Amino acid sequence: MKKWFLYQKKADFEQIGRKYGIHPVIARVIRNRDIEGDEQIYSYLCGTRKDCYDPRSMKNILSAATILKEKAASGRKIRVIGDYDVDGVCATHILVRALRYLGADVDVAIPHRIRDGYGLNDRLIREAYDQGVDTILTCDNGIAAKEQIALAKQLGMTILVTDHHEIPYEEQGGERVYLLPPADAVVNPKQPKDCYPYSGICGAVVAWKLASVLLTQEDAIELEDEFIQIAALATVCDVMELKDENRIIVKEGLKCMAVHPIPGIRALLEVNGLRGNEISAYHLGFVLGPCLNATGRLDDANRALELLGQQDFGEAVRIADELKKLNSSRKEMTALGVEEAVKLVSEQERAGQIDKVLVLYLPQLHESLAGIVAGKIREIYMRPTFVLTDAQMQVKGSGRSVEGYDMHGELTRVQGLLLKYGGHRMAAGLSLEKDRIEEFREQLNSNCELLEADLIDKIYIDVAMPFHVISEELVNQLRILEPCGNGNSRPVFAQKGVRAFQLNVFGKNRNVCKCKLEDSEGTVMTGVLFGETEGFEHFVGERKSNTFSILYHPVLNEFRGRKELELVIDDYC
Repeated sequence: MKKWFLYQKKADFEQIGRKYGIHPVIARVIRNRDIEGDEQIYSYLCGTRKDCYDPRSMKNILSAATILKEKAASGRKIRVIGDYDVDGVCATHILVRALRYLGADVDVAIPHRIRDGYGLNDRLIREAYDQGVDTILTCDNGIAAKEQIALAKQLGMTILVTDHHEIPYEEQGGERVYLLPPADAVVNPKQPKDCYPYSGICGAVVAWKLASVLLTQEDAIELEDEFIQIAALATVCDVMELKDENRIIVKEGLKCMAVHPIPGIRALLEVNGLRGNEISAYHLGFVLGPCLNATGRLDDANRALELLGQQDFGEAVRIADELKKLNSSRKEMTALGVEEAVKLVSEQERAGQIDKVLVLYLPQLHESLAGIVAGKIREIYMRPTFVLTDAQMQVKGSGRSVEGYDMHGELTRVQGLLLKYGGHRMAAGLSLEKDRIEEFREQLNSNCELLEADLIDKIYIDVAMPFHVISEELVNQLRILEPCGNGNSRPVFAQKGVRAFQLNVFGKNRNVCKCKLEDSEGTVMTGVLFGETEGFEHFVGERKSNTFSILYHPVLNEFRGRKELELVIDDYC
């Protein structure tokens, strides 16, 4: 179920438009993103990498850098332990690259998703010790590995944690007591008393900040274009909000990719048919990222790491093609998993009651796909969703949340049922014993305070905009709002009193419909709808003498030298 809401935020949009040389509609959209005041508006419109925050304001980062420099200078063996997703692989690449610039003796261990699970474990610690590793440096993990880090310290090792996940805590006397691991230094902007101005960065950005402190100014400048591309990729793929510093990182990273992509990213663009195209955050999150993720899901994440570090373009293309093929297999497996999950929810529907928090046990699903399937089910049913599957000697799972449901916080409330857990407000991972699945489901739903109104797909309209306002200049200015994504959504426009005529359905699967749209003021424009065209045809046919409302975004269609403004129909009622 969807419900439309119109933003009602106030400002002098004409004055903002004049001051910054933008269309008043653009000014309104920016205000709807809670950007107000000269400093924020300037940063949003004009921010560059020079406006990124000083890494030295991050707690313990100078201490971590000092220790690493001393270890590098003395020839001590350092091991970077990352994670198998895009963010973890990107963070690992950045730290290894920076340490090698320092001349450090450094190698890598990325946990295997099936054998090791997420983050540090005793095997990884003992293996490092047996192989003469002096210092372990984590990235995109470690903040919840209190026992494993204690083991490393008992063995006499130095251990440094860089992470961005929520800090584990316990409720004591109605207050949160945070449980930091006993590492030699913890670098995580979410930890208490950290002065870093923006804590919503991903693990690769934390790694980049540490690398910036480690390197000389000359080395940092030489690697800056490479690192900002990788940080941008990780930021989008880890679904960080495209606000504040994140927005600048992604915008600047995309600029670098357009001019001089690193060989690994250039190869991914090549095998996906994107060379020469304008690359957006969408392509990072839904085309390049899934290829890098596929190897960590179905094979070994070291292949993705090898691709990012590859300097030979021909070899990079070969690896990228392998990853693309793996991702195609992953898509097929995911589709089957979603189908099975929908069947389980349909059983609840037939029984007359769908849980507010969905806990779906799919024992045959490849455990690496649990998070993707959970995300798809969340989109379909607009409910926090956990998908659980069989793993070695236990059940493992991933969850994807909705606004208003703190998934990490809710797992903390039931942590007594869990073997391990971690994550964010909007996504989490966990493991538990098989015989506790039903109890887990019951407790989550018993604790859930979401109302039915919270489980509605809310679509927020930026501007109720009649068609005559649309111009080529406005469409071109909409690019100012890029990169769009989580936290900086693509603008949504609406118009009521619309009439559609001259419908023409085409495409291989009859999945494109072009028509003429006339609004209540008599302005006629070309409309395009992608996807389920049969329903739209039926809807319009029933309303031959009646009008309806649409959500849309305008585009400039250029074909054979001819330009035409078109309205892409996003929804209708």
